[in-house]
Amino acid sequence: MSRSRSPRVSKRDTVQLPSGTVLESELKKLAICLHPWSWLGGRMDDPVLQLLTEPLLERGYGVLRYNSRGVGKSTGWASFTGIREAEDLKELVQWTRSEMPHLSSLVLAGYSHGSLIASLHPVLDDVQTSHIFLSYPIGPRHWLTAFHGSRYTTALQSLLCDPRSNVLLIYGDEDEFTSASSYDAWVADLQKDREVASSSEQTRQSPGKLEVVKVEGASHFWREDDAVVRLIDTVSAWLP
Repeated sequence: MSRSRSPRVSKRDTVQLPSGTVLESELKKLAICLHPWSWLGGRMDDPVLQLLTEPLLERGYGVLRYNSRGVGKSTGWASFTGIREAEDLKELVQWTRSEMPHLSSLVLAGYSHGSLIASLHPVLDDVQTSHIFLSYPIGPRHWLTAFHGSRYTTALQSLLCDPRSNVLLIYGDEDEFTSASSYDAWVADLQKDREVASSSEQTRQSPGKLEVVKVEGASHFWREDDAVVRLIDTVSAWLP
């Protein structure tokens, strides 16, 4: 993403019908989708992100997929920690807020490494903010982040303890990079942390919403027909 030029779009969009009539429209719901690790070939046209697009569009969301820094025509260099990519995401969200002043719902949907980056973005103060973490790579997270995993742990804990948060965590029980038992143990720890935070004398507030879905027979790459159906149905039913 370039820092020297800002992308420009109209705050209101127009749609031209086959009859030639032009209708003015207004985008109020937006989903930003983040692709897998660029160092392993991740890019915005990833097949799994395309799967996620279907339920988002059906539920009335505009969908923005983008190549992270250093991929395709995106400028800059990919980092090993993901920190630069997280800053790019924050800038992108700020840009959407300025260009889409009527935005009322924002979904940050990350797949694989993309879910790591999405987890670093907090809930916005004035826009309903939801997160989808698909195949969060808890197994290889230490080397995907150049051993900065603790930063991601802290950010995710903070997000889940925010009473305004709304998080959907989906993973397959046949993921090639994280075993089902590792996922289950990790989810149990997340739930425990939420319970501890809600009972703390300092916070005394309920944590945000967290829905966890383990899909039977699903791999990390979501190529199984039954798993794809479950994925699409789950996302569609969960979306705000």
